[in-house]
Amino acid sequence: MKTGSTSRRLRAMLFACGALAPAIAWAHPGHDGGFLHWLAHPFHGLDHVLAAVAVGIWGARLGGKAAWALPAAFVAALLGGAALSAAGWGLPMAEVAIAVSVAALGLVIALDGRTAPVCAVALMALFALFHGSAHGMAAATSAHWSIYATGIALGTLLLHAAGVGATIALRARPLVLRVAAAPMALAGLALLVNRLQ
Repeated sequence: MKTGSTSRRLRAMLFACGALAPAIAWAHPGHDGGFLHWLAHPFHGLDHVLAAVAVGIWGARLGGKAAWALPAAFVAALLGGAALSAAGWGLPMAEVAIAVSVAALGLVIALDGRTAPVCAVALMALFALFHGSAHGMAAATSAHWSIYATGIALGTLLLHAAGVGATIALRARPLVLRVAAAPMALAGLALLVNRLQ
């Protein structure tokens, strides 16, 4: 991963997300649509957790602008997909596509896949549209879209930051990340098989 300004930006993002982490301890479903409820919402599904952490890992592994562009594209498209779904235009087979995203991201990291940042950003946006579509049904129950969007975006960014942090912590041992990504890919395949039945 490149050093210098990119490393400083990643540390700043991790610090900002880390400052929000204590709020998660207070978050639980009883808040019924409040900010803390939506902040915790991305943590409720293993598929979303795995995919969001993988986005942070892959972005950090690609380095440069990809380190922040991949998470930014994912969150923006996530909110776009959620808005479409809340408006009644949900994407078909969203749960299947989410399982595919988990398997694909796990495989890319395990194989240390490298691609042009623009291709990686486009792929993240496509995956995130489906994640947002699945989450968007819950958005329809929120009294305030801005509270929903802020909470779910920050919760997802915390997961991205966890992936970035793991990559930075294991910078000298990238093989550990690659080995750890193999079960992620297998989990995605298991989810896919389950959802196609």
